[in-house]
Amino acid sequence: MNDDYAQKFEHIAAQTLYAALAPATREFVRDQAGRLRFTLQELRQVTEFANDLQMWGGQQLEQLWPAAAARPGDARQRKKLLLAELRRRREQLRRQPNDYAAAPQRLQLPLKAEVSVARKARLGLGFCPVASPKTRCCNLLTLDAVDNCGYACSYCSIQSFFSGSQVTFDSHFGEKLKRIPIDPQRVYHIGTGQSSDSLMWGNSNGVLDAIIGFAADHPNVILELKSKSANISHLLDSDLPPNLICSWSLNPQRSIDNEEHGSASLRRRLDAAQRIAAQGAVVGFHFHPMIHYRQWREDYAELFREVQQRFAPPQVAMVSLGTLTFIKPVMRRIREQGLRSQILKMPLVEADGKLSYPDDIKLELFSHAWRSFSRRWREQVFFYLCMENQRLWQPLFGHSYASNEAFEEAMKASYLQKIALCRKQRSDRQEGPGVSGR
Repeated sequence: MNDDYAQKFEHIAAQTLYAALAPATREFVRDQAGRLRFTLQELRQVTEFANDLQMWGGQQLEQLWPAAAARPGDARQRKKLLLAELRRRREQLRRQPNDYAAAPQRLQLPLKAEVSVARKARLGLGFCPVASPKTRCCNLLTLDAVDNCGYACSYCSIQSFFSGSQVTFDSHFGEKLKRIPIDPQRVYHIGTGQSSDSLMWGNSNGVLDAIIGFAADHPNVILELKSKSANISHLLDSDLPPNLICSWSLNPQRSIDNEEHGSASLRRRLDAAQRIAAQGAVVGFHFHPMIHYRQWREDYAELFREVQQRFAPPQVAMVSLGTLTFIKPVMRRIREQGLRSQILKMPLVEADGKLSYPDDIKLELFSHAWRSFSRRWREQVFFYLCMENQRLWQPLFGHSYASNEAFEEAMKASYLQKIALCRKQRSDRQEGPGVSGR
């Protein structure tokens, strides 16, 4: 590598994933760059592929390097052939199912969160940040009770909202909740869990007490806590209002071991949900994101069986289905973190402004889930697709909604029925045996 290009290489390499590569791969890339004089965009392509291979845990770039690079002839033509071959091999690997070990050593991550308390300028209440006019959306309102998450799920979009490991509680969160102007004639659906896990922090800084109190004060608000945690001790010690729904994101343990680092195991999540349901609270389940890998069909079938064995439809408000959906900043952040993960080893297609599985894989995943639940579950529990295009609803469920507003109203009506049943059951228990026969 001559001095002029060596200086240029140092400059452009700093703008790529070069520094994240293993030493042997860095040396190989540097040598090839000197031979072929990669531009910035070309070096980005090469280092990105090298980084993906490193994360996927298979062959390294130097083992897959095409022979085209060593052919005699025009350097620019050789480079063009080389990059085309690298792209072809990358897509070929992406179309092969992810292969997760049956019981890998779970990645034990230290809790890197740096927790602080600050007075935020305003309450983080708004529309779902991933909503899109191209997807059928339930018009969920989101409440940012805590900023940033302490888990390290490989695919999480939260990592694109916040930088670093700083987790922030609002010192005046409870006061701001009390000042929200709630119209008593309107039904609201508000979810937490978009900016942090709803339960992993427990009642730190009084966050759960504030949420429970807000739900109790406003029975026309359907307030949903969404979690991958089993930290329910404060909920069990509290008088939960019927309009507080506790929901869990579920995946097979194989997926949890490989892609949901730091989160509670599947068994602990289901145990937590079962204990909350036994208290008379309404629960829900999000199979989102469903992940396509070599053993997915058997693993998800077992998960769906266990959910149906543990819970009865009257206890469950919703079952949502969704897949991996990425925006480019999230993908960039995943690669920068460099954790061992196959989450980007998937056939990525442009879907409604984001990158996701092609429709045939999505329908295969969703149909397997839908058919795995009994007719009673499909009739009594609200099933829906989250963040998916409306074109997938009809072939899956046999129906679709004409608008986001129609979807929203159907969801709220279904949830309110479960909440009303919860209230009635609590009232019956408080009256005691024999009273209903008066």
